[in-house]
Formats: sequence, C-alpha cells, structure tokens
Amino acid sequence: MRRFIPYFSYLRTVKTMLFCGILCGVISGAVGGLGLPLVVNYVIPRVLVADPVPTQATIQSPLKSNFVNRIIDKFLPSTADTQASTTPQVAVSAQATAPTRPKLTALQVWMIALWLPIIFLVRGGAGYLGTYLIQHAGVKILEGVRLEYFRKLQVLPLSFFHRFSTGDLITRGLNDTNQLQTTLTVISNDLIVQPATLVGTIIALGFLAYREQGVWLMFVCLMTVPLSIFPIRYVGKKLVKRAILLQAQAGSITDRFTENLAGIKEVRAFGLEKYEVDRFARLSGGLVRAQMKVVKYAQALGPSIEILSAVGISITFVYAYNAGVHSGSFLGIITALFLSYNPIKRLGAVSNELKRGSASLERLEQVLHEPVKISDPENPVPVNRLKGDVTFKSAGFFYKDGEHVLKNISVTIPSGTFCALVGPSGAGKTTFANLVPRFYDVTEGSLLIDGIDVRAMRFSDLRRNIALVSQDPVLFNDTIYANLLLGRPDATREEVIDAARKANADSFISAFPQGYDTLAGERGSLLSGGQKQRIAVARAFLRNAPILILDEATSALDSESEAAIQEALKKLVIGKTVIIIAHRFSTIKDASKILVFEKGLIVGNGTHSELYSSDALYRSLYDRQYTKAV
Repeated sequence: MRRFIPYFSYLRTVKTMLFCGILCGVISGAVGGLGLPLVVNYVIPRVLVADPVPTQATIQSPLKSNFVNRIIDKFLPSTADTQASTTPQVAVSAQATAPTRPKLTALQVWMIALWLPIIFLVRGGAGYLGTYLIQHAGVKILEGVRLEYFRKLQVLPLSFFHRFSTGDLITRGLNDTNQLQTTLTVISNDLIVQPATLVGTIIALGFLAYREQGVWLMFVCLMTVPLSIFPIRYVGKKLVKRAILLQAQAGSITDRFTENLAGIKEVRAFGLEKYEVDRFARLSGGLVRAQMKVVKYAQALGPSIEILSAVGISITFVYAYNAGVHSGSFLGIITALFLSYNPIKRLGAVSNELKRGSASLERLEQVLHEPVKISDPENPVPVNRLKGDVTFKSAGFFYKDGEHVLKNISVTIPSGTFCALVGPSGAGKTTFANLVPRFYDVTEGSLLIDGIDVRAMRFSDLRRNIALVSQDPVLFNDTIYANLLLGRPDATREEVIDAARKANADSFISAFPQGYDTLAGERGSLLSGGQKQRIAVARAFLRNAPILILDEATSALDSESEAAIQEALKKLVIGKTVIIIAHRFSTIKDASKILVFEKGLIVGNGTHSELYSSDALYRSLYDRQYTKAV
C-alpha cells in the first residue's frame, strides 16, 4: 500500500471532488449496512403478522424499552399496543395470544412501506454520485501517470530503448497505466466505503444480538467474520506473480502486432502469412493461460468468503434456535450478518486489485525510476550560434562495461569542413556521429564544439545548431507543412516554401490536391522514399544550422531522386561543418577530410588521394565498391 502513496499526488487538483465522492460513499455504506437490518428487525414486524403477543407480565421486554423502539413507537403502534387497545380487559392467561395483525391507518402503512425505498434511494443515489466523482478523480490519475511516463520517455537516452521493445513500452504506457488508475480509484473508494459499510453492519449486528440474548449470541455472530481474512491473504500471495506474468505477456502481444505491421511488405513478399499467424497464436495462447491463472485466483475469493458466511449463518441459526430467539429479531440479525460479508468480499477484491496494481506499478517504475544519465547541466554555458569546430579528445564510448564501440578518439573537424566517415559495418561511424548532438554522451574523454564541452550546453542550444538528415527520415502523421515546420517551428510560411524549393520538393508538394496541407501518413507512408528524403533536406535548409549530419541520404534511392537530392545537398552544405556517414564513395571523393574507422578506432585520416595511397583498408573498401559497380 505504501508504494502507491506518492501517486496520490495526482489527485491534488481534484481533492475536493474526491472528498465529496468518498463522503457520498460513506453515506451509502452506512445507510445500507445499518439501515436495512434495523428495518427488518423493528419495522417489518410492526406491519406483518407479529410473533405471539406476550403476557401482561412480560409485555415490558427489554426490546420494548430500548431507544430504537421508543422512536418508532412515536410513529407506529406496536402489536402489543394494538392488542391492548382492542382487546377487552379480561384475565390474561399465562399463554401467549395467537398471532395478530396490528391495526394501522393507511398513512401509517404507506409511511412504513416507503422506508425501504427511501433507504435504497439514499444508498443508491449517494453510491452513484460517489462512484462518479471518484471515477473522475481516477481519470485524472491516469492522465497524470501517463503524461509523466510519456514525458520520461522523451528524456531517456537512446541506449535505454535498446533494452526494451517498442510493443512492451507501449503496453506499459497504456495497459499498465490503466491498471494503476483502476487500482488507485478502487483504493480511494473502497478503502473508505467498505469499512464504513462493515462497521455499520457490525454495529447493527452486535446491537441486535446483544439486546436479544446478550454477549454470547453477539460473539457467535461475529466469530466467523475474522476467518475471512485467511482466503484474502492466500489469494493475494498467489495473484501478484500471475499479474506480473500477465502484463509481460500483454507486452509481447503488442510487440508482435507492432513488428508485424511495420514489416507488412516483407511478410507478403516472403509468404510469411502463416508463419506470422502461428507465432501470434503461440503468444496469444500464452496470454490466455496467464489471464486464466489470474482469473483462477481472483474469482476464488468470492465463493470462499460466501462459504464462510454460510457456515457463520448456519451456526447462528442453530444457536438462535436453542436460545429461543424470536423470528423478527433473528431476521434482523441474519440480515446484518449477511450484509457484513459483502464489504469483506469487496475488501478482498481491493486486496487483489492492489496486487495487480503492484505488478503494473513495478513495470512502470522500471521506466519512471530509470536514471536520466544525459541531462541539461545545472549551470549551462550560454550558447547562441556556434561556428562548428568539432573536437574529440581521447573520447571513448561503450554501451556496457568492457564492450567499447569507440576507443581513444582524438580528432578535430574545423568549421566549414566536409568530413566523411567510412569503414566496415559496425566500426563505430554512426556512434561517432550520434555523439555530436548528445544522443549519447562519451563515457571517456570529452567532445567539444567551439571549445565548449557539449555536456556544458543546454540540449536546446546544442541541437538548435545541428541539422540531421538520416538515411530513413521519419515523417509524422500530419500535413507536409507541419512536417517541414519541425525544422524551425517559428518559421513563416514563405520561409517553409522557400526551403522546399531549395530541396527540390516544392514541385511534387504543389502537385498534390491539398498541396502543403496533404497528410504524409504514418511514418510518411503516403510519400515515396525520394519525396521523404527531399522533405528531410528541406527541414535542414529551414533549420540552417552550422553543423550538418548526413547519414548518406541518397544510398537507397533511384537515380532520378538521387540526382535531385544531390543537387539540393550541394547547396545545403555550403559554409557548414558537414559530417557524412558514407556508404557510396562517389559522394565523398571531394571531401576535405575522410576518417577511416575500424573496430572503434580511427585508423585513417586525410583526403581521398592521401588515404588511397597510404591506407590499405580505405583502398580495399574503395576498390571493392568500384569493382562491384563495374
């Protein structure tokens, strides 16, 4: 329970609404738990055929003199009163008279008949209002937790996303936050309402039993209530592990959906439909098994408590028979005893809900408590527009201890340099480029831009000075204009269109029926590869940053699209520090600096002609590509 307390802070904005909801719930619970047994015991016997009327010697029983009876007597005549007023004064035998119906006026009958509707109206109305208000508060919890989770994902380093699949993170953000909302809502409601109901029924039960036969009947009635704790504890222990497994299986299902939809063309091209269905069926079967394990234990709690309640009622019945308890009193006691088990069942359900909520919270906290190792400095160095001098000093990077991706990198890329990165796959080229905008931080040494350590700059200042054109640019499911505006959100429409013209994108954009207001589709699915690349180049034009990082933006395009983008890039790189991850050597022969990577080290540094004559690795990579081309 303690681990949920910090998350109640999300209720601060709706604390008045939550208080009113809980108050309504308490009223509903108290009216139902206390009112119904008293009606059964005191009111109904005054309307229907009563128990045998006692003799004159016993007519002033303890029941007749108690506080509740005195209040009711003001409104309704008792059976004994009616009998006394309507029967001639004759000698009263030691035997009780036959059962008789009290004589009531029509108004009195209707007053009695309306007691139950009034009780249920108050109970139901207060319960409905309380549930509505608390559910509203629960939605605010969901909003707060989900927003915090999403906000945390925006600041975690890219290395974090190597450890978790997309589907699993989506499930945590949707399913687990929903479960946490449900749990906190149930806690807020039932941990107040159900104890209030239970206390009301126990007060009614103890009062009725004690007034009828004293402390022993009260003890017999109450002794089975504590026994209900044992199945609650047993089920709770079994449920928590099953709940964690269930959420993990749900994450696997979401991941399978995401992966399949992302690769739908490959699935069709290779005829993998049946294979994918079989894989999904196995995961789905695992999810069903996990769900049924949770259901097995969660649903076992209600019947267990009901069986215990039936045993308690049976014991009470035997004791009441032997003690000679009157039927009216017995019905009131049994009603109170029966009603006391419902809040116990609900509290058992709360216990189960806490276990499921704990499982979801554990998964959420893996993200929420993940340390943010890359963040803005406490006292950042003020930065405006940088020149673009990039310097690595004995820099190294590793994802895990002992697994270096880059080692002892010392190199300077002066501003205005066209620098190409070449080398075999996995040599460290992409990691080198990703360190510049602080997608990762160097784990050894330092990285400076214009003599300032990038870790001393704000993210916003640093990245405002860097433009990125990747090999597979991402477009969001928004208009083309909105996707272009990502390059510089404060740009005017004229500046956006001018950037599109420079990137050779204006012609195809204007050809769409909606022009710049055309939707790009999910990940730009409604555009061709060449069109997406030109929009990415246009964003870089719009940003006009002094440092430009290119992940070989033309390597996967047809010759026509490549020519259009190459023409745009020639204009884009003028006067900028360019770092290009080269896949085609035809694009880097004119580079002013080429860095050759091998196994995380820079093994070559120079121009094309210098490296071709002096560096065996560079020469072999270059010759191999051109031999294949021929």
